[in-house]
Amino acid sequence: MRIVLRIGGSVIASPINVDLIQQYVTLLKDLKAQGHEVAAVVGGGVLAREFITIAKSLGLNEKAQDEVAISVSRIFAQLLLEKLKEVGCVAVSLTVDDAAKCLQKGKIAVMGGLKPGMTTDTVAALLAEKVNADLLVKATNQEGVYNKDPKKHADAVKLDHISFKALSDVFAEDKHKAGIRQIIDPEAVKMLERKRVKMIVVNGFKPENVIAAVKGKRLGTLID
Repeated sequence: MRIVLRIGGSVIASPINVDLIQQYVTLLKDLKAQGHEVAAVVGGGVLAREFITIAKSLGLNEKAQDEVAISVSRIFAQLLLEKLKEVGCVAVSLTVDDAAKCLQKGKIAVMGGLKPGMTTDTVAALLAEKVNADLLVKATNQEGVYNKDPKKHADAVKLDHISFKALSDVFAEDKHKAGIRQIIDPEAVKMLERKRVKMIVVNGFKPENVIAAVKGKRLGTLID
């Protein structure tokens, strides 16, 4: 199976969790050892947002703020890659083409952000599209996708299964609210729907959830 794993900065980097980073390194190696082709896209979390604030304080424009945040996400990608050693690419992939070539060589590709105005969700979707991934797993700080923001609404309900179309409808009706929109970037959803890439959103604080999702167990939220 060809898998793209989107590791949320909210999971490994807010605050920085060395133990969890190590667990994800082991998980990526395990998936590769099981015969899967694997690529990971990592977010920058709180540290990236702190640097955005610093850049803003320095009077830098939004593009420059984004560039700084991208650099932070690539540092986390580099940490994973350094620990992966010979099973990983020689460097953090800076384009989806780089990552695709790395996968073709039988290595694990790791990416951070790509360019200003693009979230790491969209990077993961672009990569999944480029390599014809069978599955995109997003390891996030929630149990899955909810019908509204569970941090703000006590009556929020986790959705076990939702279609990309239904998700797009929610965005269209509710694009200015936090809710679902925060957990998956709407641009990424459009790409995944176009390519019909199956996506599963799981609680990333338990890396074993990723293995379970790959094995087809029902957990988190399935989007297809």
